[in-house]
Parts: sequence; C-alpha cells; structure tokens
Amino acid sequence: MELGVPLPRRPVPGSYGVPFVSAVRDRLDFYYLQGQDRYFESRAERYGSTVVRINVPPGPFMARDPRVVALLDARSFPVLFDVAKVEKRDVFTGTYMPSTSLTGGYRVCSYLDPSEANHAKVKQLLFSLLASRKDDFVPVFRSNFGALLDTVESQLASDGKSNFTGLNDATAFEFIGEAYFGVRPSASSALATGGPTKAAKWLLWQLAPLTTLGLPMPIEDPLLHTLPLPPVLVSSDYKALYAYFAAAASQALDTAESLGLSREEACHNLLFATVFNSYGGFKLLLPKILARVAAAGEKLHEGLAAEIRNAVADAGGNVTLAALENMELTRSVVWEALRLDPPVRFQYGRAKADLQIESHDASYAIKKGEMLFGYQPCATRDPRVFGPTAREFVGDRFVGEEGRKLLQYVYWSNGRETENPSADNKQCPGKNLVVLVGRLLLVELFLRYDTFTAEDGTNVVITGVTKAATSVTA
Repeated sequence: MELGVPLPRRPVPGSYGVPFVSAVRDRLDFYYLQGQDRYFESRAERYGSTVVRINVPPGPFMARDPRVVALLDARSFPVLFDVAKVEKRDVFTGTYMPSTSLTGGYRVCSYLDPSEANHAKVKQLLFSLLASRKDDFVPVFRSNFGALLDTVESQLASDGKSNFTGLNDATAFEFIGEAYFGVRPSASSALATGGPTKAAKWLLWQLAPLTTLGLPMPIEDPLLHTLPLPPVLVSSDYKALYAYFAAAASQALDTAESLGLSREEACHNLLFATVFNSYGGFKLLLPKILARVAAAGEKLHEGLAAEIRNAVADAGGNVTLAALENMELTRSVVWEALRLDPPVRFQYGRAKADLQIESHDASYAIKKGEMLFGYQPCATRDPRVFGPTAREFVGDRFVGEEGRKLLQYVYWSNGRETENPSADNKQCPGKNLVVLVGRLLLVELFLRYDTFTAEDGTNVVITGVTKAATSVTA
C-alpha cells in the first residue's frame, strides 16, 4: 500500500477450531509435524493474511487460553511494544505462566506490567547494576572467552573438533556472574562448578511446556506439554543459585533497599534477570553468531578481521569501548544474527481497549481483552521490509546510512533497535550489553584467527581455525 492511502478494514481471519481437540492438534503441528516457522507460515498462507486467529502452545491443561491473534509481519508486530495499548501483566511466557514457586513466590519483573509499582523499581535496580559494572564487561569477557578459545585450540589439536556450545554454556555463566557482581560462580561454595547445570535445570522447569528436547512425540508431548514439571524437583538447585546471589550481589541489594525493594524480592529478581534473561540469552545467541559467521565464509571473515584489527591497532593495541564503536561491520553482523535468530521468538500482550491493528495490506479490529501474539522471525524476516534476501544472513545489511534505516525493524529486545529501554517500557534493560557481548565474541575470534569453520546442529562445533600471523593487541 502507498503511504497515506487508507487500508481496507477486514475482520481477522482464521479459526480456533474445535475446543481442546484443535488446540492439541495444533500443538503437535507446532512441535513435531511442521515446526515453528512452517506452523505460522502455513496459517498465514491458508488465510491470505499476516494477522490471523490461531492457537498457540502449550494448549489444554497448561494454558489459560490458547487462542490468540497472531501478528506475523513487521508492520503489525510493534503494537506489542506499546504499553499504552497492550497489557504485559503475566504474559512473558504467553498463555502459560510458570509457578511462582520457581521464583521464590514472587512475580518477577518480566511478568510485571509497567503500571505495577515494583516494575520501575526493579528495572531501575537493573539499570543501576549495569551502570556500576560498565568498566568490567570488556576485560571480564576477554579473560573468560580468551580461556575458552585456548580450550578450543587444545581440543582441535587432540580431537580435530571442539564443541563450542558446551564450552559456551559454562563460560557464559562464569562471565555473567563475574561481570555483574565481581564474583565467579565457581568460586562460590553454594555452586562450585555445578552452576551451569543447576541454572539449565531451573530454566527447563520454567520453559518445558514451550520447548522440545527432540524426544519421540509419544514420550515428550505428555511429559513436557501436558502438566507442569513439579517445582519441588528443582528447589534445591534454586536454593543454591539464590545463596550465590544473596552473597555475591550484596552491593546491588543495598541499592535495592534504597529504591524501596526488600532484599529478598530484589535477590529473586536479580537471579531471574541474570540467569533467565542474560545467561539464557547468551546460551542461545553466541553459538548462533558463531555458526552464522562460519557459514558466511572467508570474504566476510576477511572484512571482519581487517576492521577489528585496524580499530584495535588505532586504540594502541587495546580493546576499548571507543574501538568497538569504530567497528561498523562487526556491529552489523551482530544485529543481523539477532534479526534472524532472536533469543526470544515470542511476544505477547493483551489489548487494553478496542483498537485497530494494521498489516501491510489491511486494518483489523481487535477487541479489548484479546491476546495478541507475535512470532518474531516472521516479522524480522518480512520480505516487504528486507527484500529478497530477508531469510538470508547478510553480514553488512546494517552498514551505512541506508542500512541503519532498517534497524527500526530489528525487534529482538522487545522494542525497536532504534529505541532505548526505560522504567516505563518492557524493552530489555541489557539491550546494549547484548550487542556489546556479541561484538566482543567476534573481536576475540578475529584477533586470533584469519578464518574458522564450524558445523551447526544440536551443538555448534568448531572444526578448524587458521591463526593470524601477527598480533595487534598490547
């Protein structure tokens, strides 16, 4: 449609089908018979619309109501960020919400609507924590991931391959704890080396109804998608995690009290933000960045290596924040990975009032109280915005003035990449840190290597590296 031309008004197409039966059938399509991408694409094709009524998992027993209006294009999706139009109370994981027994009995910040008093307090606490530790992120990352790459090289020498995903799971947990609180989790008597395992188990208990482990459908569907896993089975793991945070985050907890939060509630929120939001995100994102860059080939590698080494050399051989800001291609690569592989694929919001939602082709009436759902990959791979290469990894997509115009359609942070998180919205408070960490991974790789190869599967496995002939670091 041309700009300024009124869009035709249409009823939202689609069907929820037969109660219970259709929701179960759709869940099987989503997880086993079609897969996530095809599930949503097929419904959009069936009804000739990118705004459709569908069921979303987990469905019967687990969900309050599986019926949603799905927003599957770049134009309709951003209404989910507008807290004046949609309520975000208890919709972080959609139509299903984990038991608060998994978070100390508290509804943590991710489940709070900005209208709730503690939302602003917790978000301000997180902003304060990030600001207080800003000088630590670069050196702590380099220390931890430098050691990871040492291990990669040792494993390549002995075994011919190295499981980056497994190494990242352990290293990212250490990095986040040390970067945020100055205390390595492995140095904690409560966690020792078991922190990543306990964290992964706690994450599974919350996300089990929304995930698949690759087990046969007759086993997995009843096990994960029918009834919640009993919280009592992970309570000891959570207590150990909590003990680490209660000790390591003492300074942040002092700040929380000055903001009007109890230490206990603040500690549960810090644990959730650190383990669920940060660690859970880096577990998914960093292997994907590595896999995407490996598959892109040597031409991109040459460009990244030249840009990174020149910027570091200009900074006296030091990796500084100023040097990172001079790495335009490196930043574009991270944004492109986030566009294609957002760590959180689903967004939800409940309409606060009757409203009109526009796709590229039509305007649709939404009733107050209806649940809106966005599947982010459909929105951020929208060919009406990103053209014929919308589904492809294009490392330099966001380079230059024209490339930067596309950043308004990068939505991974629960907001546009061109906007900033605040206490009044639901955008990720660590948005800028995530992009920083993605860039730092590329910096570490291309200060060491001219090129590398990797296989992308259940785990991302590095299969070879070509070391740089000279070093530019001080």
